[in-house]
Amino acid sequence: MSKKPSNKNILLALGAVAGAAAVAAITANKLKKKSEVQNRAVTEIDHEDKQVYFVGGGLASLAGAAYLVRDCNFKGENIHIIERMKILGGSNDGSGDPINGFLCRGGRMLNEETYENFWELFSSIPSLDLPGKNVTEEILNFDHLHPTHAQARLIDKDGIIQDVSSMGFNNNDRMALGKLMITSEKKLDNITIEEWFSNTPHFFQTNFWYMWQTTFAFQKWSSLFEFKRYMERMIFEFSRIETLEGVTRTPYNQYESVILPLKAYLDEFDVDFSINATVTDLDFKQGDEVTVTSIHLEDCQGEKVIKLNSEDICIITNGCMTDSATIGDFKTPAEYNPIKPIAGELWAKIAKKKIGLGNPEPFFGHPDQTNWESFTVTCKGNKILKLIEKFSANIPGSGALMTFKDSSWLMSIVVSSQPHFKNQPLDTTIFWGYGLYTEKVGDYVKKPMRECTGEEMLIELLHHLQMADKIDEIMDTIINVIPCMMPYIDSQFQPRKMTDRPKVVPEGSTNFAMISQFVEIPEDMVFTEEYSVRAAKIAVYTLLNIKHKKIIPVTQYKKKPRILKDALKTSYR
Repeated sequence: MSKKPSNKNILLALGAVAGAAAVAAITANKLKKKSEVQNRAVTEIDHEDKQVYFVGGGLASLAGAAYLVRDCNFKGENIHIIERMKILGGSNDGSGDPINGFLCRGGRMLNEETYENFWELFSSIPSLDLPGKNVTEEILNFDHLHPTHAQARLIDKDGIIQDVSSMGFNNNDRMALGKLMITSEKKLDNITIEEWFSNTPHFFQTNFWYMWQTTFAFQKWSSLFEFKRYMERMIFEFSRIETLEGVTRTPYNQYESVILPLKAYLDEFDVDFSINATVTDLDFKQGDEVTVTSIHLEDCQGEKVIKLNSEDICIITNGCMTDSATIGDFKTPAEYNPIKPIAGELWAKIAKKKIGLGNPEPFFGHPDQTNWESFTVTCKGNKILKLIEKFSANIPGSGALMTFKDSSWLMSIVVSSQPHFKNQPLDTTIFWGYGLYTEKVGDYVKKPMRECTGEEMLIELLHHLQMADKIDEIMDTIINVIPCMMPYIDSQFQPRKMTDRPKVVPEGSTNFAMISQFVEIPEDMVFTEEYSVRAAKIAVYTLLNIKHKKIIPVTQYKKKPRILKDALKTSYR
């Protein structure tokens, strides 16, 4: 029988609880007062007529502007977003209408665990559709109500859904992966994934490789450095790659779910979006420091120059993976025309002027290696979606990437929750897909993917779905199939030296930063929304010497024993 506590013990316990509560209250009050002091210090800062110029209107620039008005007490009218296109958002896109068809050039995968700064920023951005909610709440609530559990990740040439419960590794594969995880990044300059696994080519026939490759768009010739970053940053995803349960979905396409609310937030502060021009060059102050003195522009009226005052700041997007993208339609292929990308050209010019600004050549000099092509299918009614649902056992939005592993184009498709666009009628449905090997001749349409019309891409897909006998009735429901060729979409994965990617704020910079998927952020992985937001935060906080706010560090999942244990178990499945 347990001994009844004495009154003395009860009083001691209550005293301890009260003491702990008092300490907690004192700590909370101290933190509150510290925060109030910090916020008051920020609101008392007067930046006077200091101007900030963002080159490029993608997510990183918009995030940077949001940090300026939210955390730096910066005047919105003194923040200028310079964009040459008619639409903001960079690679976060979604466009079209029910008459001409909708277009998603690609899908930016979100992730709840690794998007530390993204979720923090968007917790400050009001939802456009849910009064009283912020964008982070809106996205995560939607995702939790629409969980992903793909049941048809890999399909073979006979239309048979593969059992992917096993990763398919042999011991040599495991040894090579294990060795990579303990190898220093400093030893991986210019090494490709294929070179690392050259002694175990079996690796490229495993279920793991087909799923990992197509989920993140890696190629065999991609950078081993980036592959290692993904393995470390997404190690918890390794244990659920067969279902992609870690994919976080937005309610609509990323343009409408991410970019539009962020733009609306900035509009409230009168951020300037009026400069519609291409930035062609930057001038720097003579000497060792990196100080931008003027910005050269070209618009419909000709060439212009913006002179920067001594306190002004210039932050550029030094590379864009969707630059030089072209689109086609149901009867027209998307032209393969890998002209030099605008952002990459600017980067090349300034890299010749100052040491430490990186080297764009490895990224933008090999379009034959960095291209792939997507296609967006718009349908009247849901006939094809119902057939895909029956085939895959996933209702729209509950599945993920379905990859036809034996297809010559290495084709994959995604069927999102409907509607995927706010102006999408209830009787209209859409889905999109892509192929990694655009130079290869199709298995059924005997043409390279890059030469195919939207109609021909859909015909190739329907054969892989074992729906060849239904082509005519499906075609009667098609509004459009829009191909999109992107010559540099995989450019951020190219093999390169550590020094080829510049720091966000270069050594010696007084007023200049670079934000994109082509800057170096230790431990983080490119091709993600988080990378853009983190780069913007680093740029703004560093150049404005922000001390009261912190950049949330990369979460070290690779050091968590339970996650490592799960990953090890998965490798032996």
